[in-house]
Amino acid sequence: MPAYRHRLAILDDLPAIVAIYNSTVASREVTADTEPVSVESRLAWFHEHAPERRPLWVVEQEGEEGILGWISYSNFYGRPAYSGTVEVSIYIAEAARGKGLGRYCLEEALAFAPSLKVHTVLGFIFGHNQPSLALFRRFGFDTWATLPRVANLDGVERDLLILGKRVA
Repeated sequence: MPAYRHRLAILDDLPAIVAIYNSTVASREVTADTEPVSVESRLAWFHEHAPERRPLWVVEQEGEEGILGWISYSNFYGRPAYSGTVEVSIYIAEAARGKGLGRYCLEEALAFAPSLKVHTVLGFIFGHNQPSLALFRRFGFDTWATLPRVANLDGVERDLLILGKRVA
């Protein structure tokens, strides 16, 4: 497996972050967006990811230039009582998929969580996204909720699973 490294994202990384995100839209497996998003539309989202609370990292291969993927923590439900719970998102560039980068990202996200007083990590994953479900289950996530047929992707109703894991 190649050696990877991650670092906090900077604003100059946003076009690459958006490009990786947009590369998943057509698959109808990863995101509920049905059309590509713009960099401008993601500016507020980017600024919500304060490094000391809800970081956004980009992932690169050691010794190489270019962003291969990204990891983010997002608030769950936005109320103070849930501050110890985060949703983790992992997006990987098409050319980097299937090479262990997802494992690296999830491992690093879980290891970092306690330093932010995060005790619970959630993943929101479509029920038909078998690669992501397998990855999260490999790391000990369990299905905590199934929201049946809540998404409509090109006329096909899809389930959303909430996978969870206590980390502290």
